[in-house]
Amino acid sequence: MTATDGERRPAGELEASVLAALWAAGKPQSAAQVRSAMPQPLARTTVATLLARLQEKGVVGRSPGTRGFVYFPVEDSHGLTARRMHRALDQDGDRSTVLARFVEGLSPEDETELRRLLGENGQ
Repeated sequence: MTATDGERRPAGELEASVLAALWAAGKPQSAAQVRSAMPQPLARTTVATLLARLQEKGVVGRSPGTRGFVYFPVEDSHGLTARRMHRALDQDGDRSTVLARFVEGLSPEDETELRRLLGENGQ
């Protein structure tokens, strides 16, 4: 059985598809335009609901279009990942321990890159 046969999709799959369509377009898009760029066969109202939810979360912005709203991502995919990392960090009361465990799990290459970035920002 596939997701189109009534099985639930993984959490966030449709939102990720909406964001991918917006990033690929490179300019504000209507719900209908986003729908046509998505691989999943969804109703326009479903896409409009997904866009409204993403807008409420602050992930996409919207402005008046010719007919209804047009939507645009407020960050690129890297910025969105960083936002998720910050949100996860904010959910734990012991930031120091969380950061220490995160650093312990870094590969040597990632640790070198993090040190380089911290050195640049400290100057």
